[in-house]
Amino acid sequence: MFTGLSAFALTPLDDDRLDEHAYAKLITRLAGSGVDSIGALGSTGSYAYLTRGERARVAALAVQNAGDTPVIAGIGALRTRHVLEHADDAQQAGVRAVLLAPVSYQPLSDDEVYHLFERVTAGLSVPLVVYDNPRTTGFTFTDDLYAAVAKLPGVASIKVPPLPADPAIAHDRVTALRTLLAPEVTIGVSGDQVAAVSLRAGCDAWYSVIAGTLPDLALPIVRASSPVVAKAASDRLRPLFELFAAHGSLRVVAVIAEHLGLTGPACLPPPLRPLDAAAHHAVLQALATIDATPPA
Repeated sequence: MFTGLSAFALTPLDDDRLDEHAYAKLITRLAGSGVDSIGALGSTGSYAYLTRGERARVAALAVQNAGDTPVIAGIGALRTRHVLEHADDAQQAGVRAVLLAPVSYQPLSDDEVYHLFERVTAGLSVPLVVYDNPRTTGFTFTDDLYAAVAKLPGVASIKVPPLPADPAIAHDRVTALRTLLAPEVTIGVSGDQVAAVSLRAGCDAWYSVIAGTLPDLALPIVRASSPVVAKAASDRLRPLFELFAAHGSLRVVAVIAEHLGLTGPACLPPPLRPLDAAAHHAVLQALATIDATPPA
């Protein structure tokens, strides 16, 4: 569950309400694709924009439609009390693990983040993935904090920010992280554009945005028989990765999901808005340039 490809799914809305039919279709599609786990209510799943009831329903729908594929559900929230409520709801839904980012309006200290994870892990019956996502949370983990949090009971994986694109530097970074963590704690990377480099550098898992919508194009990067094949599979997706950088991955995959008939238009939670016509067209052009044939 904490190795290989974890596909993070959109949480589609329709007229500002959870589109249960579209979400069930997305999860069923992922379960049939062969991904190693499914991420519900991650950043791609817009968890921070949803009510407790909506999040509980999303977790339940994910488990109901994922079959044997493990579901990891995000539980991040501004208040510890609400994090604990989301953790309870996710566990009652039957998720196999939870994912926690230290979300806050006021800047957090390392001590505050440590005690958040200490409080949450004390009441969990499933493993936890630590989510370090400084772009959205405004908080960056130090290596000392990684080491301290990873020692808490039930911490199974750390989802780190994108590693450097230089293979040697990425390898050195993963090697340094390994010295901080117990052997059973896996290292997973976000940042789809550097997934191939990160896996080659020694990361155990790829927590992927693109896999939530295009799993068949993400899987060859993880299952590649050699670094050369993995790089070729990653290079195939470069036009989309460049659009991720320009417009944000969430908005781009929303266009892709709509284009594939997986969601309706305007599936994002307001105030988020769909890409404008020019950017929308650029996404469709990028899709047209991608060879969907898996590498040999």
